[in-house]
Amino acid sequence: MASVKKLISELTRRGPHKVLRGDLAIAGVPGAVYTPRSGTDLPGIALGHGWMTGSRQYRKTLSHLASWGIVAAAPDTERGPLGSERALASDLVTTLQIISEVRLGVGDITVHSRRLGLVGHGFGASAAVLAAADSSPVTVRAAGLLYPAPTSDAVLPAAHNARVPAMILTAPDDLDSITSNALPLRNALHHDLSPDALAKGAEENPVSLRVVEKSTARGFAEGFSVRGFLGDGANDRTTQRMTRAVLTGFLLHQLTGDKKYADFSDPDTALGKIVPLDPTTVADETDPLTRLLSR
Repeated sequence: MASVKKLISELTRRGPHKVLRGDLAIAGVPGAVYTPRSGTDLPGIALGHGWMTGSRQYRKTLSHLASWGIVAAAPDTERGPLGSERALASDLVTTLQIISEVRLGVGDITVHSRRLGLVGHGFGASAAVLAAADSSPVTVRAAGLLYPAPTSDAVLPAAHNARVPAMILTAPDDLDSITSNALPLRNALHHDLSPDALAKGAEENPVSLRVVEKSTARGFAEGFSVRGFLGDGANDRTTQRMTRAVLTGFLLHQLTGDKKYADFSDPDTALGKIVPLDPTTVADETDPLTRLLSR
């Protein structure tokens, strides 16, 4: 089996598939969808954008995922300064419905309804959590939460109800602050099962919290954005390259079952310089209500 270091190196580069781009608006939701040139029963994800951004700031990321065989779509809703994470969550679920029910390309590309995941950046990570907690009528199999930012009080209780394997990526020294809720989010998503439940065959959903070295929370957004124009640290290529690699490996394992990428789901395994964080070594400043719900 290839080493983690080698897999990371491979996943920083584009995958073997040629990529097609489509318009979600044809199906009723403004946004973009990127697919491999061909394939059936593919995995698919919906990506929630950061605050004051849109799918344009994630084109290379969406295309990167598609080059590795993952259909990747991003709605262009709730882009204003008063955007609602609840409304975006609803649109993420609708987006998953679209890509799993509509034949894509020229009708020869399909997404398997049991291979659906959510990805969110910043504000969009909150939307992804809300969508994972109440994703009916679709079933979400994984959530990639990238540099999550706190939004409303509803997010952490929703995370407690989102029984889904998750990976949280955060920047150094940005675990729990006015701009990041990575640590409280991990603690709300994580569920320790009782010995009785494990004996009955229940499976724990792994929740990993990883620190991306030399990354910035807002650097994952690509190209020009209003926030970047205001000097908010957007468009950092190192952040984008490493985040894409780890996200791709996680999704390939969770959505396709490819055991080659199992380490990307293991909360205790270091992925090169992207190291796992042991939450027990960090002070938990989660609010009392969420701590109670997470017991």
